[in-house]
Amino acid sequence: MKIREFSEGSYGAVVIGAGHAGCEAALALARTGIETVLLTLNLDSIGFMPCNPSVGGTAKGHLVREIDALGGEMGLNADKCALQYRMLNEGKGAAVQSLRAQTDKNAYHREMKRVLEHTKHLRIVQGEAEEIITEHGRVTGVKTTYGGVFACRAVIVATGVYLNSRTITGEVVTESGPNGFMNATRLTRNLTQLGFTVRRFKTGTPARLDGRTVQYEKMQVQEGSEVYPFSFLNESVSAAQTPCYLAYTNAHTHEVILSNLDRAPLYNGAISSTGPRYCPSIETKVVRFSDKERHQLFLEPEGADTTEVYVQGLSTSLPHDLQKEMYRTVKGLEHCEIVRYAYAIEYDCIDTLDLYPTLEYKKIAGLYTAGQINGTSGYEEAAAQGLLAGLNASLALRGKKPLVLRRDQAYIGVLVDDLVTKGTDEPYRMMTSRAEFRLSLRQDNADERLTQIGYDCGLVSEERYRKFLGRKAVKEKTLALLNERADQKKASELVQKTGGTLQSGVTYADLLRRGIALKDAEEAFGILSDVPNDIKSCCVTEILYAGYLKRGEEQIAKAKKAEESPLPPDLDYNAISGLRLEAREKLQRVRPLNIGQAERISGVNPADVAVLMVYLSMKKK
Repeated sequence: MKIREFSEGSYGAVVIGAGHAGCEAALALARTGIETVLLTLNLDSIGFMPCNPSVGGTAKGHLVREIDALGGEMGLNADKCALQYRMLNEGKGAAVQSLRAQTDKNAYHREMKRVLEHTKHLRIVQGEAEEIITEHGRVTGVKTTYGGVFACRAVIVATGVYLNSRTITGEVVTESGPNGFMNATRLTRNLTQLGFTVRRFKTGTPARLDGRTVQYEKMQVQEGSEVYPFSFLNESVSAAQTPCYLAYTNAHTHEVILSNLDRAPLYNGAISSTGPRYCPSIETKVVRFSDKERHQLFLEPEGADTTEVYVQGLSTSLPHDLQKEMYRTVKGLEHCEIVRYAYAIEYDCIDTLDLYPTLEYKKIAGLYTAGQINGTSGYEEAAAQGLLAGLNASLALRGKKPLVLRRDQAYIGVLVDDLVTKGTDEPYRMMTSRAEFRLSLRQDNADERLTQIGYDCGLVSEERYRKFLGRKAVKEKTLALLNERADQKKASELVQKTGGTLQSGVTYADLLRRGIALKDAEEAFGILSDVPNDIKSCCVTEILYAGYLKRGEEQIAKAKKAEESPLPPDLDYNAISGLRLEAREKLQRVRPLNIGQAERISGVNPADVAVLMVYLSMKKK
């Protein structure tokens, strides 16, 4: 029976999916004045956390602060719902320190839904997208499975892991999305018709336990730490911090797994799709790292209003009976009861080499993709892409220049450049090691790098911009003071405590470089008492790493020069003699925007780049 079509109205943009990517995309569009529809399978899954109840982490914390600096919502929402904050890698350099917060997942969903519902220019609709309508190579609308047609000029596809998804637990396979939500079964066919290359990825999640049945006294407590919040609009974090707990697998745990690999979907052929390298299941860890006697587990609260506990590090797709046996081998979990069993989930995603750095699809104007449909994993990676895609769609609709963040400007720039230049054959996760300019891309200076950009694009509010200018002025004043001459007598006394001596006058910055803690200098000289701790910390980092930062600026300047050498969009690489066959194929596939992007394509070597530059020089002459 044919479904009768009807009009749902005319809008500037439609966002398909209301996960972390969809929420940021919809807010970026609506807050910049674009009439927007947010189409979701289920209103109860808006901003839902199907996996770990946390925001941030290594490199991910950088992404959250960048989202916030650009005017996004994730950092603000995480601060409202945080149960515990921790600064990861505190014992390492400033470049790799990352903020992470345990988050009340139900509160996060409710608060994000509330924000969306009270945003002007935004309409939320529950329904499934069946077709992205196009005419003459441009988006013109979206049709739902019920026949409703939303006329629009831009579409952001942010479907997460819901496209043709199925969950696998042992011998049981269920056609569904995460956590029992329904999946999306109609849109993949349309994406294929539009020319997308569709692939199949996998991810997974651990069981949730009844916290009343966990013996926490047998585990190591993990308290929170006093840190700054995610959002630059907030002054401090909540004083109340809920503890987490550290536990370990053991030989018995590993024996249960190894003795039952014939029932493990990952090893008996039931799952053939590509899973995440950096967040593997416990089965994969035990098989791949057979020499390890134990693996770390973290027990994390799911929320303030529930006894459910998330067991990070024990993701599995084993059958229910084996899950129960395996979990009870862990010290402290001998009598645990499972309230939600673990599962693996397979889903459709696309090849991101088909996208521009704006996240717009190369074959159809006005069509953008963001989040796990782009082959990434993680809430933070999804939200970052959603914000960028939504903002670029808005800029295009307003007739403004698109926003392309460079690798030296933001982790978001690294993330997107990796996706559209190198592509990914497995679920992509952001890591600090991926950013070659990470010392300049610290989380403490995200506002300095990006808030002006967000303001120029119309997304950063006046309130946020004024606060940014105020913080910037305080930082400049603080740096100026630290470079002033210190009282010689007090300075000598401080240095003597460390076993050193002073021959001449020094600045406060000199004392810091000599190993004097800022706290000690503050007490000795009575300075900086009114300066926020995060600004002081940022100033100390810039003083101590000044030499490295200067060297980084030289490398950034060199990289920017390559980015300023554009390549014609219609260039036929097959016609350029001197390019190797592999280079021609890769360049023809990616179609880089400039020499800098061409240099980063895997399979294109320096000799190929030299040929390109000679070719361009000859064309100019």
